[in-house]
Amino acid sequence: MSAGRSRFSTTTKLKVLGEQAAERVYRAQHRRLRRPPRRSRLTGRAAVLALVICSLVVALAYPLRQYISQRSDIADQRRQAEQAQERVEELRDEKARWQDPAYVEQQARRHLHYVRPGEVGYTLPDIGDSAPDERRYRDRGGAGRPWYDNLWDGVDRADQPR
Repeated sequence: MSAGRSRFSTTTKLKVLGEQAAERVYRAQHRRLRRPPRRSRLTGRAAVLALVICSLVVALAYPLRQYISQRSDIADQRRQAEQAQERVEELRDEKARWQDPAYVEQQARRHLHYVRPGEVGYTLPDIGDSAPDERRYRDRGGAGRPWYDNLWDGVDRADQPR
């Protein structure tokens, strides 16, 4: 035999390689069968614990929602109480101003167009056409007009047939 040639034929080599591969597969299967079966991670205790936790979550969900809702309502009520307190303070200040005769006189002069005896009062019409003023007074129900204009308008309306 020549030195370059191997001792076994290709068929023999393939047969040996096949046997070696079959032996490796057999060992791998044997190892897998020999290993104890894997236990599930979910045991009976874990299942009971999960059930208890879920029950607690469900049992506490509604009271927790109610608690949060009531806290929100309390905050709204406090805010409303603070606004009411501020309004009370404003009204007390206004009441104190109305106790002052000078303030009462100022308001009577401004809103009712009162004048003192011996004074001459003038009412000047606005510059421009009077139609927008009439609309504005009608829209506000005559609240921005002098009282005597409202009185005469009422008398005029009473004389008109319906």
